[in-house]
Amino acid sequence: MIRGPLAAIAFLTRLPVGRRYVFDAKEVARAARWFPLVGALLGGIYAGTLWLSTPFLPPLVTATLVIALDACLTGAMHFDGVADTADGFGGGTTRDDVLRIMRDHAIGSYGATALVLATALKLTTIAALIDAHRALIAVALAPALGRWAAVLLSATQPYARADDGGKPGSAGAPSRFMGRTELLIATVTALAFAAALARWLGLAACAAVALAAVGWARYCRRRIGGVTGDTLGTAIVISECLVLLLFTAAR
Repeated sequence: MIRGPLAAIAFLTRLPVGRRYVFDAKEVARAARWFPLVGALLGGIYAGTLWLSTPFLPPLVTATLVIALDACLTGAMHFDGVADTADGFGGGTTRDDVLRIMRDHAIGSYGATALVLATALKLTTIAALIDAHRALIAVALAPALGRWAAVLLSATQPYARADDGGKPGSAGAPSRFMGRTELLIATVTALAFAAALARWLGLAACAAVALAAVGWARYCRRRIGGVTGDTLGTAIVISECLVLLLFTAAR
């Protein structure tokens, strides 16, 4: 029972858990039911940091600390996904071109621009929410719904890379073994967490994230035939930004 949560934490974060265990792709896939809760754990850490920093630091400084902590605790995996996806989709013409460019670890102009824009959007929305005294809930909820979006795509879309899709430990391999049970539990968890934190606004955020996930899934399916680890990381960032934007607009 404990291997499931540990697999989810080890896969999504750099928190020092599960070092005694080795998790294969099937275990990570089954652990996807815990992904929103791992996101909630991260969100709680970010909200706690914000709560401690806000009385002493300006909003932009506090927002910067939260984003830096996010990058440290997650290994910046989702930021890396944004950069690789932007470079691939922006610079590639054919499916093979896109996948080849996404494999290149060097960051190009598309990737750099996407990273700057995503970071700036997070920075400004969190700072605005701090000014409005509404940041704690939004910062706690955004990572949970972001990880739920990754489950939505993994469970409903094929993995685009045929060469390593079944290799244990590859970024997209778990999507091959994920089923309806994981998706159902993750969805119920995300909805319950959102409703408990923000009631109707939380449910509205769930609806917005689900719609964005559907649109992103269709685009990825058209461009590369499915999803990869990079596009899943991009889905997390898109969803987090969307939640922060919704809470900012609703103030």
